[in-house]
Amino acid sequence: MARSEKLWLVAVLLVCSLGWGISIPMSKIAVSEDYRHIGIIFWQFVLGAMVLGVINRMTGRGLPTDPRALRFYLIIALIGTLLPNTASYTAAIHLPGGILALCIATVPMLAFPIALAWGNDRFSPARLVGLCLGLAAIALIMLPDTSLPDPAMLVWVPVGLIAPAFYAFEGNYVARHQPDSLDAVQVLFGASLVGIVISLPIAILSGEWISPLPPYGLPDLAVVISSVAHALSYAGYVWLVGRGGPVFAVQISYLVTGFSVGWSWLLLGETYSAWVWGAFALMLAGVALVQPRAKEALAVPLPVNNDGP
Repeated sequence: MARSEKLWLVAVLLVCSLGWGISIPMSKIAVSEDYRHIGIIFWQFVLGAMVLGVINRMTGRGLPTDPRALRFYLIIALIGTLLPNTASYTAAIHLPGGILALCIATVPMLAFPIALAWGNDRFSPARLVGLCLGLAAIALIMLPDTSLPDPAMLVWVPVGLIAPAFYAFEGNYVARHQPDSLDAVQVLFGASLVGIVISLPIAILSGEWISPLPPYGLPDLAVVISSVAHALSYAGYVWLVGRGGPVFAVQISYLVTGFSVGWSWLLLGETYSAWVWGAFALMLAGVALVQPRAKEALAVPLPVNNDGP
């Protein structure tokens, strides 16, 4: 591979990581003025479908609508966005963006025991150590009195872990049940369309509907940025897998976590205790050990949502 192509792949990797990383502080901004989860999720589905629809159209592959494909879209819409994002936006009201980023980084660690139970993976001592490091990172956040800005936030950390648990299950479900006729962009596009149908009546009946009419504020901009960034980053990730290989592309897990913390510091003015930075170091080490091998690197795909990998 030519040096120029390698540099191009690294540039795409960084851009995708930046895009995914910004979704955490955007979530915080989106819920800062009484916008709530179902209303936000509906517009994420709409904007994601618009962006991914264009990309899917450019590929010329169309969108399968057979019963098996529709069932798969429905399940992914539920376990990849509706249910986990409900927990994520609830946690985002109460937790700093950096803590949310560390919670999301537990996805590959939570996916490992599920993969073992389902027979999707084999036991590995190194991955077990990685799982333990991830748990230790969460313990560093939850146990010391000085780790969180406010000890009252402690009860919301488990809520922040609900979303990555769903994503871990989703990744294993996709590895086991995704139809061969569907690629990642088709799955995300189809799930977005199904999600629109499900979330629209819920948003209206729950009173969480967000009007698309002006005036617009920072929460509206945050919803747009996170939705578009996620769709484009996901498409870029799929492209990276094809051009640079799955092992190279999966390194995005480290970068998204780091950029999420950086964006939260830059945009939200967050500061963190030494305990949180220690947890951050343990989490990255854990992710490094739990990363899949070359032929398995797509067994735990990035979640179909707007909060990172």
